[in-house]
Amino acid sequence: MAQAQFQAETSARGEFVRQANRFTGRVTAESGSAPGEGPDEQDRWPLEAGRYRLIWSRACPWAHRAVIVRGLLGLEDAISLGTVDPIRDDRGWRFTLDPGGRDPVLGIEFLAEAYLSTDPGFQGRVTVPALVDTVTGRVVTNDYPQLTLDFSTDWAPLHTKHPHLLPADLRPEMDALMREVYEDVNNGVYRCGFATSQEAYDEAYGRLFARLDALEQRLRRQRYLFGDHVTEADVRLFTTLVRFDAVYHNHFKCNRNKLAEMPELWRYARDLFQLPGFGDTVDFDHIKQHYYGTHPQLNPSGIIPAGPDLSAWIS
Repeated sequence: MAQAQFQAETSARGEFVRQANRFTGRVTAESGSAPGEGPDEQDRWPLEAGRYRLIWSRACPWAHRAVIVRGLLGLEDAISLGTVDPIRDDRGWRFTLDPGGRDPVLGIEFLAEAYLSTDPGFQGRVTVPALVDTVTGRVVTNDYPQLTLDFSTDWAPLHTKHPHLLPADLRPEMDALMREVYEDVNNGVYRCGFATSQEAYDEAYGRLFARLDALEQRLRRQRYLFGDHVTEADVRLFTTLVRFDAVYHNHFKCNRNKLAEMPELWRYARDLFQLPGFGDTVDFDHIKQHYYGTHPQLNPSGIIPAGPDLSAWIS
């Protein structure tokens, strides 16, 4: 069996088993806490414009989806944004892009500092996105699936744009599809890339391309996943697709074919890329630097590939 990239997240069978999200607080107008206070007894933080800071990596698909939704809903002034370096060392995500190597709002050098301030006993992998309270320096949540849903619902009083990313009449079908896409595609590429046994890799690979084939068929009859209107489901799929040919195809051995060789998915991904909030939040340099530069078990040389030619996204 191959050496695991993340030993604590690898099963005895060689499967990558993603760690649970440690912090699951929520920002909502329903919080029992007054402005400026911490969470209530149900871990609900008060809704306040300008109080919370979203920490992301331009490389990370989970964080990318949060930034896209933040922008689509017009929450940029309500939620500030901090960006970490694409290269994550053994101390985790770092703020070396900022002057002095510190986040200018939180005053910390590593995101791990906010994690440990919130839970001094935390020993897991520090992840983005993380929504951090600027008053206490504590992490409110790193629960990326719930975070974007909350942006559409609990943060509604602060929206300046109203794209209806979660239509009520579609929620049951959307939730089911987003769950399938997460299991087989969003997390599926990682289950391929971080598998340490042939059996685990083969299973993940089969599920990934079976789901992509099903999505290819679905998109033959409509522009987006749920018709002619962009929804949360499209955001979640896009952030994986936009990284597919640049990193997942080669680095994670998802190489049955490239995204560019699946006509409907390629058309769909390029369509989304042209929309405000999608392509303008993609940074292929950061994406490649991170994946090829921080997974030594997969790429021991650390060499970052020059390709692919990314001009097709905008042509």
